[in-house]
Amino acid sequence: MSGDSIFIGGGGEGYGQAQGLLLRYANRHGLIAGATGTGKTVTLQIMAEGFSAAGVPVLLADVKGDLAGLARAGSADFKLHEAFQERAGKIGFDDYAYAAFPVTFWDVFGKSGHPVRTTIAEMGPLLLSRLLELSDAQEGVMNIAFRVADDEGLPLLDLADLRAMLVWLGENAREVGLRYGNVSSASIGAIQRRILVLETQGAANFFGEPALDLADLMALAPDGRGRVNVLAADRLMQAPRLYATVLLWLLSELFEDLPELGDPEKPRLVVFFDEAHLLFDDAPRALVEKVEQVVRLIRSKGVGVFFVTQNPEDVPEDVLSQLGNRVQHALRAFTARDRQALRQAAMTYRDNPRFSTEEAIREVGVGEAVTSFLGPKGAPGIVERTLIRPPSSRLGVIAETERAETMRSSPVAGKYDTPRDRDSAHEMLRDRAARASEAAERSGAGDSGAGSGRRYSGNRAGGGRRRDGDEESLGEALGQMVIKELKGTTGRRIVRGIFGTLFKGR
Repeated sequence: MSGDSIFIGGGGEGYGQAQGLLLRYANRHGLIAGATGTGKTVTLQIMAEGFSAAGVPVLLADVKGDLAGLARAGSADFKLHEAFQERAGKIGFDDYAYAAFPVTFWDVFGKSGHPVRTTIAEMGPLLLSRLLELSDAQEGVMNIAFRVADDEGLPLLDLADLRAMLVWLGENAREVGLRYGNVSSASIGAIQRRILVLETQGAANFFGEPALDLADLMALAPDGRGRVNVLAADRLMQAPRLYATVLLWLLSELFEDLPELGDPEKPRLVVFFDEAHLLFDDAPRALVEKVEQVVRLIRSKGVGVFFVTQNPEDVPEDVLSQLGNRVQHALRAFTARDRQALRQAAMTYRDNPRFSTEEAIREVGVGEAVTSFLGPKGAPGIVERTLIRPPSSRLGVIAETERAETMRSSPVAGKYDTPRDRDSAHEMLRDRAARASEAAERSGAGDSGAGSGRRYSGNRAGGGRRRDGDEESLGEALGQMVIKELKGTTGRRIVRGIFGTLFKGR
């Protein structure tokens, strides 16, 4: 293959010509599909190798731990060495050699890679509501919390900030409701319980600072190869909603932050979404529409997105229609629904008169696939049966010592390891409440002292007119009532409003 494409695989008897992915069309997105055990992981691995070698950074989720092998070269001691050599010769992969690639390990939990963090504000109310599985009413309260925090200059960085903001909304529900909409204590309680569940899953580590710098995902190695960013997702997959939200957040951040590039000669970043069905399972329509919009528009920013899943029907049709580069491993048809899904998958390819696409998808073996890539003019190529090339890096897991060594030599080593806790909504609300309470106490003490030191005169005979002393006595009584209220919870809310310690003093 030429230098403007990535070699994917080739022929042999009964197979088509060599298949390559043109770099200039890699931002037209793609699909890697097939049943479990048919070779999707190896296809993902060799694509990551190809992009890296071409100077394109890659971001992928390692759901089983076996993509860490990208950081180490393959070996002649590997049990499949002879099979790899035979496959390379059969498909004309003449320059096949073992090699390691520049890998950066990441981990939301900070155990198997450098910590990945974002702030509550960067996550946004839509994705956060999806993560917490909120109802429409609860999502409405979440939107109010974000709006109030934004209007009043209260940074939402971590879960403590979000909790504090929700508590404040509950205490001031009446005042907030007049301006922003109804805030029910039941909704706030439900959100707080969902946050507690999220914390027990370990997600508290994901929210905070220092937040991930997207530039670190698009870095090149000193030799010009693109860095392969491997997100450890084996533990993350135990909380599927968290896994999906992390990937959607990354896609959203790339879309929001990157400038337009038009049609670059090669992507600035390629993202692989493994277990792609988790991105869309039970997702509200508004979220699916956002994903569809991002996938449609992000290619102009030089980002290619590849969905990896068992069945193409796991991906919404509007998204699937935008995936121009496809590698379809075997689909099994055990039920009527399976047969229907296989038939629909075959219908999405440009027919090859030499064979039946439907039969080929059912019959290809492990390490084989039915492929179609965009051609020189951007049109889908004719479907071909393809032998996928063997990987140059190690196939499978690596030792913990090897992972630790890679992390120590990483260009971001130490950058994200220590959390930073600056003043944000939680601290600001706490401090303002403390100042309001002190102001209430001072006001109470001053009014009480002034009232006890006053002397009144004006003894008038007869009459129905009220004496000045009676007026003062009424004033003192009212003053004492106000002081008593100011010392209570309701009074402290009034004071916060009077002095602007929560809603005005930014």
